[in-house]
Amino acid sequence: MDLFLLKKIITVFIMPINIVLLLLIFALFMHGKNPKKSMKSLLAAIVILVVSAFPPFSDTVMTAIENDYPPYIKTEASIDYIVVLGCGHNTNAKLPVTSQLATCSLQRMVEALRIYQLHPEARIITSGYGGHNPVSNAETVKQSLVLLGVPAQKIITENFPKDTEEEAELIAPRVQGTKVVLITNADHMPRSINYFQAQGIYPIAAPTGYWVKNPDSSKSWAHYTPSSKKLQQSTIAWYESLGLIVQWFKSLFS
Repeated sequence: MDLFLLKKIITVFIMPINIVLLLLIFALFMHGKNPKKSMKSLLAAIVILVVSAFPPFSDTVMTAIENDYPPYIKTEASIDYIVVLGCGHNTNAKLPVTSQLATCSLQRMVEALRIYQLHPEARIITSGYGGHNPVSNAETVKQSLVLLGVPAQKIITENFPKDTEEEAELIAPRVQGTKVVLITNADHMPRSINYFQAQGIYPIAAPTGYWVKNPDSSKSWAHYTPSSKKLQQSTIAWYESLGLIVQWFKSLFS
């Protein structure tokens, strides 16, 4: 089996919502055979679900990841490359190309446009494969940037990387010895920086797409109500935390 596909399958099974589903299936299966085990499994599923969807918990774990790198401000006189990591899209010729982008790709594209306006001397590198789409994510982001006014000749596409590690490996030789701004979602930035630094590239972080935009503001009662959005937020924080642990283990043997 392809290693990339295997990683994705394993990842699916260890996400909080899938752990909850497995516990519920186990509880149902054991209900007639061992009611005590069934009840413990059911309670564990409920606790994991409620805690993961509880906003104070979700915001705390996400903020710990998102706040590793501050937002980008213009501190450099000039920049050579603006690297936009791939995320997701759905090719559909009936839609404007900007509407084909997944939220994460749209956020990264907009941040690239913002930084390009600060540094029009820079070239933009978009990356990411197409997945099930006939057009790569790199090309879709490029088309969006061109639509919004960036000259096509200023954009380089890397159409084949499947994940961040591959993106770092393919882009690093091109940007070696230059000033690079790296754009990805704030929750994904710590892992991304690690991958590029492993290739000898030390980019300036430009995180975007923050989940928790004002963690210190006063909260109303609604903030303490579990929600599906906060469950998704906890799931992404869990995914990125696992990714950082895997990176650390791999570094011990490299």
